[in-house]
Amino acid sequence: MNLGLKLITTMLLTLFVLMAPAQAKYASLVIDAHTGEVLYSRNADTRNYPASLTKMMTLYMAFDALEKGKLTMKQRLPVSKRAAGMAPSKLGLRYKSTISTKDIIMALVTKSANDAAVVMAEAIAGKETTFARMMTKKAHSLGMTRTTFRNASGLPNRGQLSTARDMSKLAIALKRDFPQYYHLFSTQSYKYKNRSYRNHNKLLASYQGTDGIKTGYTRASGFNLVASVVRNNRRLIGVVFGGKTGRSRDRHMKEILDKSFKRVGITQVAKLPVAPKRNPRRESVFVSAPPPPKSRPTLTASTDLSLPGQIAAIQPDSSAVQPISDWGIQVGAFRKYEPAKMAADQALAQIKSTPTGTQVHIQQVNKADGSLYRARLKGLDEVAARNACRELKQQRMSCVAVPPALF
Repeated sequence: MNLGLKLITTMLLTLFVLMAPAQAKYASLVIDAHTGEVLYSRNADTRNYPASLTKMMTLYMAFDALEKGKLTMKQRLPVSKRAAGMAPSKLGLRYKSTISTKDIIMALVTKSANDAAVVMAEAIAGKETTFARMMTKKAHSLGMTRTTFRNASGLPNRGQLSTARDMSKLAIALKRDFPQYYHLFSTQSYKYKNRSYRNHNKLLASYQGTDGIKTGYTRASGFNLVASVVRNNRRLIGVVFGGKTGRSRDRHMKEILDKSFKRVGITQVAKLPVAPKRNPRRESVFVSAPPPPKSRPTLTASTDLSLPGQIAAIQPDSSAVQPISDWGIQVGAFRKYEPAKMAADQALAQIKSTPTGTQVHIQQVNKADGSLYRARLKGLDEVAARNACRELKQQRMSCVAVPPALF
């Protein structure tokens, strides 16, 4: 073989290697969401293709836009030709049609729709490439230093890489920064235009305590999963990259979570609370929730205590002797029971200093425009309540101490 032919052969082989899909690499991690303790780790910092785990960051950006009033849930977003032409999985959105922000979010959570991801990217940034740069910048600010995004969907791109550790950081950030939206990740099915779409995360129905968060798959990535599981007020985040099948990935996730729960001393699982359908007054809940978008009525702890003026202006009489455990905290108020309950559970799990006997308390308040559900924790003394709020606020969660007279 002459030198020229050898050179051409070498170039063709190199090109083939570069174009061939990378072999999926296995990686896994289980971390305590509150303490940051790593309970299980294999190749946690190996860079892999995230596939549709990418949509976790797309949703983070969407929630951020909602919180800042740049989007509203009812806002109709235009479908571009590029969005309509995306490869499956997709809703089948038509060019020049519109779809609400809420439907986009639910399609990302359940169906993992690629056309919906592009619609959201273009609504926020104009172009998906610009949105991807914004995603990467935000990821780095969250400590995801080994993550780079090139698109909003997770469809194959050699430059789109992340790690199990980085994805665990994103899962924690979604729960911490957007508790008022995080409960959407527990949606098991969603109906859009008379079609029902089931959530791809089967652990929601098969592994007790699972309340999110996302699956992903491409041929190059293998089967990926990030799962959030709460048992006995302990939240663990599990990440698996590179599963060979969806079933084996789910089975492996359960195995490493089982080991991790045993490691932190949780061998028996308390029954999960079931929200009542008609009489939610049985419980009161402690919720931490930033204000909703400006276009909606603001339901925050400072304005939903049915008092003349702000709660911050209420100071208990220091000379009075208050009952030791009659104080509490409130982290938000919601139009529905379920988000209030989930917010209260989250707050209870996040507070290190909570004394024994602290209870989730969800208080229903009837108003002219409908009911509100105040998310509270009760059974604290004044010092514990103020310390709890200080701790939650350090984690960027809303909180107000509630004196006995307001329970």
